Amino acid sequence: MKRKPPTVVLILQLAVADLLILLTLPIWIYSFANQWPFGIGACKGLVFVIYCSLYASVFFIMCLSLERFLAVVHPFALQRWKKTMVIHLVVVMIWFFSIVLGSAIIPFQTINDTVGDLQCATREYATEAQAVIHLLSETILGFVVPFTVICTCYIYVGKRIGAMACPSKRRSTKLITSVVVIFCLCWFPHHFFNLITVISVLLQDSNSETAQTLEKISEAGVWIAGAVIFISSCINPLLYAFAARNIQSSARFTKLSKLFEQVAPSERQEPNLETTSPDEKEESLTSTEIV
Repeated sequence: MKRKPPTVVLILQLAVADLLILLTLPIWIYSFANQWPFGIGACKGLVFVIYCSLYASVFFIMCLSLERFLAVVHPFALQRWKKTMVIHLVVVMIWFFSIVLGSAIIPFQTINDTVGDLQCATREYATEAQAVIHLLSETILGFVVPFTVICTCYIYVGKRIGAMACPSKRRSTKLITSVVVIFCLCWFPHHFFNLITVISVLLQDSNSETAQTLEKISEAGVWIAGAVIFISSCINPLLYAFAARNIQSSARFTKLSKLFEQVAPSERQEPNLETTSPDEKEESLTSTEIV
């Protein structure tokens, strides 16, 4: 496409982040079936790629919710967002912060003897305070803040759609619910066990028995939570691309650009906005956006 709308750019970047995560999957499968075949440098590097991509994936999902919010609630503000330089600047900033936040895992990630085999699945912290700060910052920046933004945006979007006489209102409501529920289900387990680890660290001195129990629960749960995160990267293409428009009509197009045009907000009605009233403009823009 000559002109890529913000939705298309964000979905493409989300696809890149999810693909980077999934490309590491064969290595993890081989490692857990046997043992870690590479050294400590490869371990740190691979985990950095995953965490960087995870942060990017979450932030792009958050930006998609903000873009939907602007499209439905403040359609005229979206016109500034549609400028090429603005969206490219947003993409660069997201990847920059994702790299910075993802690099925080490098000093702590290490190889450890797990059930008789070497595995790249352990973090080592110099102090308890270091562990608490790192885990809490990961949970706050990687889940609490994005989830709050996503919920807030889609609550406003849901209210706006509920007030519209739109034939696709029911489908849009289902999509909104799916976005929030799937994001929560996929990301909450990982951060839940992060919090359990934090509690076990804080109870280390006062109640060592409870701390050890919580640590064992966290160690067992991390494997399940990690698998769910990989599932999230598989669900995102279905949720944010193919479910964005009617897949039956989109599947009839043979060119990929046609599919993206179905996914993106319609730009064909923009020239007619100058001759319509503000209320008509808002209704027209709102009806052409995907939620």
